[in-house]
Amino acid sequence: MSKRRVTYYYDGDIGSYTYGLGHPMKPHRMRVTHELVSAYGMLDKMQVLHPKRATPESMTSFHTDEYIHFLNRVTPETADELTYNGTRFLVGEDNPAFDGVFEFCSISAGGSIAAAQRIASGSTDIAINWAGGLHHAKKREASGFCYINDIVLGILELLRSYPRVLYIDIDCHHGDGVEEAFYTTDRVMTCSFHKFGEYFPGTGTQEDKGMGKGKHYAINVPLKDGITDEAFKTVFEPVISKILDVYRPSAVVLQCGADSLAGDKLGCFNITMNGHAHCVQFLRSFNVPLVLLGGGGYTVKNVARTWTYETACALGIEKDIDLNLPWNEYFEWFGPRYRLEVPENNMDDLNIKDGSLDKVRFNALHQLAQLPCAPSVPMHDVPRESVGKHLSLEIEEDREDVAMDELDRRLAQHARYLYKLQDATAGSEESDDERYDSDGSSYRRSRKRMSIITNRYTDVDASKSFPRRRFFKSAAKWDEAYGRVRLEKESVLDPGMNGIRAGGLAALMESGGRSRRIRETNNEDDWEDGASL
Repeated sequence: MSKRRVTYYYDGDIGSYTYGLGHPMKPHRMRVTHELVSAYGMLDKMQVLHPKRATPESMTSFHTDEYIHFLNRVTPETADELTYNGTRFLVGEDNPAFDGVFEFCSISAGGSIAAAQRIASGSTDIAINWAGGLHHAKKREASGFCYINDIVLGILELLRSYPRVLYIDIDCHHGDGVEEAFYTTDRVMTCSFHKFGEYFPGTGTQEDKGMGKGKHYAINVPLKDGITDEAFKTVFEPVISKILDVYRPSAVVLQCGADSLAGDKLGCFNITMNGHAHCVQFLRSFNVPLVLLGGGGYTVKNVARTWTYETACALGIEKDIDLNLPWNEYFEWFGPRYRLEVPENNMDDLNIKDGSLDKVRFNALHQLAQLPCAPSVPMHDVPRESVGKHLSLEIEEDREDVAMDELDRRLAQHARYLYKLQDATAGSEESDDERYDSDGSSYRRSRKRMSIITNRYTDVDASKSFPRRRFFKSAAKWDEAYGRVRLEKESVLDPGMNGIRAGGLAALMESGGRSRRIRETNNEDDWEDGASL
């Protein structure tokens, strides 16, 4: 095999976090994978980098400000209060508010963003971030063990330099979060191979093809239980070959979710380590810039084995390594065989029994045949720095004479949020389930969520959701007779103040336009559940 420049991103803190006792997701699997990669001597064959952790500002390139602010301050103790009793941000039990959740997300997202930047700069051919691949996270909500969608953030970074990006998902669960993010654009084609049918997240039929400019650019390959290496290969290779021929992507992002392996605790496929790694080998052969990300996988030792082997595939040394595991810190975990392998089991392949695989493959190829050619997009030079910074016009944080006070920053941010929210709802009445975010976008909150653990829907009581603030509601009125502002339902004159109302206009402004008596007697008046603006 020809040699490729490979960059490997790893943060040693990623394995220190835990979702909680008994939770299927184990961040420690990244630590075990790194130990195996190191034991095989692969670190010397690639560039190993410590990724810069993603900032809240970089996360808001996809997620809403409110959601990022929530993740930045939520703790196990404040989770009920900040999620409004589990009706917003973290719905259900799949995504607990564990200690250090934001730091965990910043490591995962930072690695994927750095990998995308490395690819875009031309400094590497293949970039690896096994801590990434959390493909279920939505714009304003966590889902399926995923809080921040690092894949979307990475693809957005690639789109700054590349006209077209192909996203491929071989996780057992449908990559709904990524597909949803790019559902209306032709600059990103999403292709997901997943289990469908009473299985989380309940999406990913072949009827979901995209919308608007993105019509036909969302490819779904729904599969049934027990698919084997050979069967998976007969659908993966022709579909991906056709996509590469028709779409001609400038870069490829491959989500290597390991829950599609045989024997996974939450998976239902029968794919071996070699069958899973064949996807990496196949894409590597096309010599297209490639980003490899992690994803699902809940049998830790099998996840570590597979991602280690796929790292070797990226380096092109998979035939040179010894399948008998070398000594490492977790050597005893891999007994009794102590080999780099994930064998298949005796599951029946339902895709072959009913002949559904041929139909799925035909539908996917037929959808691709409807694409006329690779879409074009006008490109321009990507600025390495802002115009303000280039012209030395930006405010320096260490210059106290011009730097904004922290309170000023918070007030300015809050004011922008209020006015955007008000403009978004002006002239229309929203339903009980319709909400607005700081970016002015509206959304309708579904009353049901499916659990990735139980694959069952749970009801969300929207009637007990977070309260709606009635902004700019004031007791102040303009009195034309006196030519001044006075409080409604209060006398203009106050005998105790010699004919002048106590406090005057200054007190009124201090109270935010509401009278003291009204605020004391009806303190909850300006918080109404579902009230329109």
